[in-house]
Amino acid sequence: MTRDGSAPAAADALSAAQTAYDAIRARGLKLNMQRGQPSDADFDLSNGLLSTLGETDLSMDGIDLRNYPGGIAGLPSARKMFADYLDVKAENVIVWNNASLELQGFVLTFALLHGVRGSKGPWVGGESKPKFIVTIPGYDRHFLLLQTLGFDLVTVDMQHDGPDVDAIERLAAEDANIKGVLFVPTYSNPGGETISAAKAQRLAALQAAAPDFTILADDAYRAHHLGTPPETVNFVTLCRDAGHPDRAFVFASTSKITLAGAGLGFVATSEDNIKWMSKYLNAQSIGPNKPEQARHVKFLGSYPGGIDGLMRDHAALIAPKFRAVGETLRAELGEGDDFATWANPQGGYFISLDTTAPVAARVVELADAAGVSLTPAGATYPDGKDPGNRNIRIAPTRPPVGEVYIAMSAVAACIRLATEEYRAGQRAQGNS
Repeated sequence: MTRDGSAPAAADALSAAQTAYDAIRARGLKLNMQRGQPSDADFDLSNGLLSTLGETDLSMDGIDLRNYPGGIAGLPSARKMFADYLDVKAENVIVWNNASLELQGFVLTFALLHGVRGSKGPWVGGESKPKFIVTIPGYDRHFLLLQTLGFDLVTVDMQHDGPDVDAIERLAAEDANIKGVLFVPTYSNPGGETISAAKAQRLAALQAAAPDFTILADDAYRAHHLGTPPETVNFVTLCRDAGHPDRAFVFASTSKITLAGAGLGFVATSEDNIKWMSKYLNAQSIGPNKPEQARHVKFLGSYPGGIDGLMRDHAALIAPKFRAVGETLRAELGEGDDFATWANPQGGYFISLDTTAPVAARVVELADAAGVSLTPAGATYPDGKDPGNRNIRIAPTRPPVGEVYIAMSAVAACIRLATEEYRAGQRAQGNS
């Protein structure tokens, strides 16, 4: 799409954008595209989970589901199921409760208090605060977790094939206070990028100033394919083979596989790290929720095609919503980059959109006034501050597909208006 730079044409473009926006605002919409939640139809796929265990299902693996004993690392059957999911051995997995974010918090807290294997001491207590590398644009809950625990954040770009490993290698080699990196390796939030095998191998073999440099890989979307599945990496094996057997912790959960509020989080790491984690978990907990683990094992084990079959059924619901975003933006904004560019992820839960002009905050403001709730501008950057004021995370999974088309048409109108307003302001400054 080209644009005529003459003053009359520019004024007409701004007027047309304002008129289109006013028409949408007059519709009184109330649509939410803010958080990456499953839809009710996605949840319905797992309703059978709620009745999987009956009154006679009192044990699994010879363990009484109603009593305290059972092992801090989870039921053997659950460990085996999710070890297969992460392509490791059951001995390399702890299955815990609802959220993988909780397990990330445990690992980071234990490290702050005690250090990880290979540490000379606790991560906290020295003259300088510990630091962690995160990717931008990235996941706001990662930023919140690390900063709440007292880490300073060091940012690197997320590239088409994963984090900027050149930058990570340089930063980690220069600063012993950098204790690790936290990122999403498969279908990154928000851009949908997947790390390449070459980059994963470089991270596993990385030579850092900190002898206890740690990889925290939040593999939340490992099976959330919308197209041909990419090649996934096995950080546990890669780090072992690179001579850093305790470097990697890989986290995942069933939050977007079964029920978001009643699922399981799990982590894969070295067997020595499993012992390290278990020591501290055992001191603060009797153990995870065994009935919840048992019903997940039974439900997912009996679902046609298992976890892969369930995820194909999710994809059938979600893929049309992702297509709706791309189709609407192309129809409303054109194929070029006059107004915005956006990702075309092949999996995951989000779409990353970048406005051409620095107007992301204005777009979110206009959308909110028009009844379309978007993720706050800047949320994909630490402290909510996008230095370019361009990135917006689109979350199309919760609404019905028809509402996604409506919402994205409104978003496109907001982008056009915000951009034309910005251009008008730039012309006015140039003429003053």
